Amino acid sequence: MPAPGVNQPRNPNQSLPPRPGTLPPGAVPPVQRTPQTDPTVAMRRGADAPGAQRPGADAPAAQRPGADASGAQRPGADAPTQRVSAAMGASAAAGAAGTASAANDAPTTRVAGGPPAGGPPTVPPGGGSGGGAGGGKGGGKSNRWRTIRRIGYVVVAAGILVPILMFMLAYVVQDVPRPGELQTNQAATIYNSDGEGVITKVIPPEGNRTEVELDAIPVHVRNAVLAAEDRDFYSNPGFSVTGFARAARDNVLGRDSAGGGSTITQQYVKVAVVGSERTLTRKLKELVLSTKMANQWAKDDILAAYLNTIYFGRGAYGIAAASNAYFGKPVGELTVEEGAVLASSIQLPSLLDPEQNPEGAEARWNYVLDGMVAAGTLDAAERTGMKYPAYVPIAELDNGDQSSGPEGLIKNQVLAELSREGIDENLLNTAGLQITTTIDPQAQQSAVEAAQSNLEGEPEELRTAVVSVDPRSGAIRAYYGGESGVGYDFAQSGLQTGSSFKVFGLAANLDQGVPLSQTYDSGPLTVNGIKIGNVEGESCGQCTIAEALKRSLNTSFYRMMLEMDNGPQAIADMAHKLGIAKELPGIGETLTEPGGIGPNYGIVLGQYQSRVLDMASAYATLAASGRHHEPYFVQKVVTSDGEVLLDRGTPAGEQVVDAAVADNTTSAMTPIAAYSNGHALAGGRPSAAKTGTAQLGDTGSNKDAWMVGYTPSLSTAVWVGTEEGLPLENSWGGMIYGSGIPSDIWKDTMDGALEGTDVESFPKPEPIAGVSGVPAWTASTTAPATREETTTSRVVPSLPEVPEITTQNVEIFPGVTIPVPGVAPQTTTQNAPSRPGTGGQQEESEDTGGGTGGGGTGDDSDEGGSPPQNRIPGLESPAIPGAQGGGFQGAQGGSPQGAFEYAPAG
Repeated sequence: MPAPGVNQPRNPNQSLPPRPGTLPPGAVPPVQRTPQTDPTVAMRRGADAPGAQRPGADAPAAQRPGADASGAQRPGADAPTQRVSAAMGASAAAGAAGTASAANDAPTTRVAGGPPAGGPPTVPPGGGSGGGAGGGKGGGKSNRWRTIRRIGYVVVAAGILVPILMFMLAYVVQDVPRPGELQTNQAATIYNSDGEGVITKVIPPEGNRTEVELDAIPVHVRNAVLAAEDRDFYSNPGFSVTGFARAARDNVLGRDSAGGGSTITQQYVKVAVVGSERTLTRKLKELVLSTKMANQWAKDDILAAYLNTIYFGRGAYGIAAASNAYFGKPVGELTVEEGAVLASSIQLPSLLDPEQNPEGAEARWNYVLDGMVAAGTLDAAERTGMKYPAYVPIAELDNGDQSSGPEGLIKNQVLAELSREGIDENLLNTAGLQITTTIDPQAQQSAVEAAQSNLEGEPEELRTAVVSVDPRSGAIRAYYGGESGVGYDFAQSGLQTGSSFKVFGLAANLDQGVPLSQTYDSGPLTVNGIKIGNVEGESCGQCTIAEALKRSLNTSFYRMMLEMDNGPQAIADMAHKLGIAKELPGIGETLTEPGGIGPNYGIVLGQYQSRVLDMASAYATLAASGRHHEPYFVQKVVTSDGEVLLDRGTPAGEQVVDAAVADNTTSAMTPIAAYSNGHALAGGRPSAAKTGTAQLGDTGSNKDAWMVGYTPSLSTAVWVGTEEGLPLENSWGGMIYGSGIPSDIWKDTMDGALEGTDVESFPKPEPIAGVSGVPAWTASTTAPATREETTTSRVVPSLPEVPEITTQNVEIFPGVTIPVPGVAPQTTTQNAPSRPGTGGQQEESEDTGGGTGGGGTGDDSDEGGSPPQNRIPGLESPAIPGAQGGGFQGAQGGSPQGAFEYAPAG
């Protein structure tokens, strides 16, 4: 017998074993045993299972791929073998088919033929092609679970690796700005000319902040913030993993509390860079930037940026603004207790204000102090005795934005000037600008106090405007456009100037070579049937133009204009040269009729509108001997980091008229302040000035009153009127003239502004036509009562060579005439230019300080002037058709040139 385990050669004559599931004839069915699944048996190469157990063995041999038709002639085909357990003590019968699993690993013997001696053949794990249905089903479940597990592994790996890869990619591509590059809105501060006193601030949205260096913030204040917001600030990597996870969870769940738990670095990145959008993308970007910033910035730089950016409540952004808002002091003066208050407000600024929520604020305050003790930055014994500090009530809160008062109008002018200089809104809102203006604190205080005190007790509808300009530079030293900083700015309004405009007519006449000694008839005159006279019948006879200016005689100046070369236009040109704006917003071209056809004859008497600012500037040009400097508010602009954006220095100005013209004009104006109700400046300080008043239509009342004057170092213009264009009356019902309240305000402003400064004299004027300054003589003060009109070689109206002596009616009192012999009035051969009556205008001899009334104007075709005030009943002059009163309405105009019949001046 062959040795066990040796394959026997197959007998060709032996038939194949029966197919699985069949028994040979006479065979006894074996006892069924539980199959033993031994994977090693099925997998052991060379252990042949019965043909029925091998894949494809269930088919006849002849049908298996690669088999011969008979199945008996396959080359190398072994006879079927069967492993039999040695312990059973039975050899395999010849021809037996199938295999039986041994109970142990005993040697097996191949027996040819016969049925297997043991149980049925074992089935490999997982079954085979001939296995039952149960085995195939179990294998499918195992494969499915294996697939699910593998997918789970991939998902988990992706959930870990993808965020890491995204973080790495974002970290590489995301740029982090360097310290100082991140711009946040912060307040711009407007200072007085000394660079110290704060006039007001410009507070942009979320911009009530003033950046300070970290060294300026006390260490105990810094420690309080760390105790409140990030106790591991100096050791953490810039972010909090738990905080990020919590925010991610809350965002996924849609909770309102999403966010929180951020480090100081994350809070700063959120505020300054990525914003507060509640998304995972924003949070991831915050995480990346915080990590990178923590690696690239010094921790102190991050802390400084944070303290200058974060919101503390009460409209305060940054620690410096918060210190002022809560305690009214600079940040460097904060105590430990006060620093803890500010630190405790960061978490919920609006809800933890000590005034709004005292219990919550104090609880958070205690948390901060206890944190400082835990961190070792505050002594426990010192902590025990601490009490919650006093704070500024919200009602008394002052964030420096004083826009509601007079300073608000200064701010508006400063912002407009900055815009013209190219400093845009972005710079204004983000650069922490320190704007030094030209406003002199002493002069400004004087102007404000003068305006307020002199209007106290007067009718509440009265308004005033005061502007002071430095003649040597154009710097605006004082500016008061009204009491409301958000209301109407009267210093920028177009207003009728009255006799204060005569100064420009005088300068234009001097510029044509006519000296101050030139005399003109001051008697009444009639042009095209319209009478022009002086207040109260005032006259100096045939007197010098200098004397006529002092007395403010309309008739003398009207005759002077008629004798000038192109008088109206020459006066307009002179006014523009000296500083009257050529155009005004809402008005258009100035000192001309609509359509630019040129000025009317009424220009010399102040028919047209000018601004208070322009009057101060134009008079300042005269004070500077004809050198004009454009008025300006802003002297210097510096950013918070020291970059100078603007520095005007001392402007050179431009010589616009000869010094002789300006200085002779000044000489004629020097007596007027003292002559006008005693308004000479304190200490005998020399001044040059002129008053003016404009009438309200044909009402006989006044609507605009002026006083404008200067010294060599300061020019001030004052206007008094109403917003609605109402009649000007003082507290006791008297009419207001330039020699009244306006002169009072002017004197108080000038005296206060110049107090403590050197008393300066005006330069001696160079001669014009051989005459230097005001001549010593003034000519007769007795008017030739019979002469109504004077002719010159340059006047279109002319007298015949042999005047006709006739009887005529002469006015001896407003509205009262008597027949007296004299020269018959001559009719002009050419009408003077005229314009429709759009607003009354009058002038009075207010420089004398007497009188109470005024007159009006009318169309050239009308005979009379407006009815005089205090007139004799029954002797009223006819009203002017078409004339109407009114205040400034943002349109060029005033009264047309016409007759001026004046009541007594006041």
